[in-house]
Amino acid sequence: MLNLIQKNYIRIIFLVSFVALISAYFIEYVLGHQPCNLCLMERVPYAIALVIIILNYKFNRLEKYFILLLSMVFLASTLLSLYHLGIEQGFIEESLVCDLQNSSKILSKEEILKQLQEKRVSCKDVTFKIFGLSLTTLNIIISILTTIVLTKIYLSYEKNK
Repeated sequence: MLNLIQKNYIRIIFLVSFVALISAYFIEYVLGHQPCNLCLMERVPYAIALVIIILNYKFNRLEKYFILLLSMVFLASTLLSLYHLGIEQGFIEESLVCDLQNSSKILSKEEILKQLQEKRVSCKDVTFKIFGLSLTTLNIIISILTTIVLTKIYLSYEKNK
């Protein structure tokens, strides 16, 4: 069982994950900024974190494993965001991940015209910034901090029992 401070960290991580998802959908649907495929993929760890934290409260005896799993989820989020930042900064070339909707299937001329009319967002284009930082950069900061906190909680879990 975690001590009160560590439980509060888990609650804060839940709140941050919830706010991150709500903010992403607000920016997309209310403010009208279209996300790229990597931006959409960067939302997945936050949704997974919400589910894990809810399961943690349901299955309290597996708490240590849920914390480890959360730590791995946010580590994966960090790596995905670093990859995205590399594309944004031009260090890495865009891959097929950035163009998931254009699969290798043969398209009719109507489908090609429809795709040309759709506004596609490249993974290297930053369409929205907060405090001069792209959402990818903010995601890196949040993910790294969350990974560090969760790793410390996991490593000190036995001491705090």
